[in-house]
Amino acid sequence: MTDPSDRNNTTHFGYEEIPVAEKERRVGEVFLSVANRYDNMNDVMSLGSHRLIKRFAIELSALRPGHKVLDLAGGTGDFSIRFSSIVGDDGQVILADINDAMLRVGRDRIIDKGVSSNVEFAQVNAECLPFADNTFDCVCIAYGLRNVTDKDAALTSMQRVLKPGGRVLILEFSTPKHPLLGKAYDAYSSLWPIAGKLITGDADSYRYLVESIRMHPDQETLLAMMEQAGLEKCKYNNVMDGICAIHIGFKPDNIEK
Repeated sequence: MTDPSDRNNTTHFGYEEIPVAEKERRVGEVFLSVANRYDNMNDVMSLGSHRLIKRFAIELSALRPGHKVLDLAGGTGDFSIRFSSIVGDDGQVILADINDAMLRVGRDRIIDKGVSSNVEFAQVNAECLPFADNTFDCVCIAYGLRNVTDKDAALTSMQRVLKPGGRVLILEFSTPKHPLLGKAYDAYSSLWPIAGKLITGDADSYRYLVESIRMHPDQETLLAMMEQAGLEKCKYNNVMDGICAIHIGFKPDNIEK
């Protein structure tokens, strides 16, 4: 795990290289700025497609009644609301996020929808999850991994808290398969800061979001990182020709519980 106290360690904040110790604070400022209108901006950025993509990801979670699921970087609670109805009264959903502003938005939405009976909330750092080994049937992180400073540490932490045979589900923007689509997508995403300025009054936060997408590991690199973290049977599904990708990996079921 990267030591944030080492001033020689740097990481990326979008295209900018900054000390590791600064990234958590600066990412937090981004999501504090956009929290209340985050879902509206997702609709604009994806032309509404993020809702269909999330539905596909939920199908791949293979959750059943009675399961326990960690919705990591769960933000505004979209996945937790859906997970709650799937796992039922005998199951449990933990909506977790490092950012307090995003977590408050998610908590309020879940309470307003009356689905909070099997949902708990936790402010956590994905790099060092405060849960016991072998706790969850599924750990889901949607559009959040690219904001994590030490992705390798986060993947290892996710693997640790999974039950043997449980799965990690990662939904993230990725690398389009065809170069022409990639160029068109880059051109379209370059407009997001302008839309962010119009909708939220904040262009800089959406400029970071665009840059963080472009700096995120591609499909094969992330697959290798998951395997290095101890996950097996790792695979991914490209969505919209790779604009997004859904990665899945499993904790070996021969590990002692």
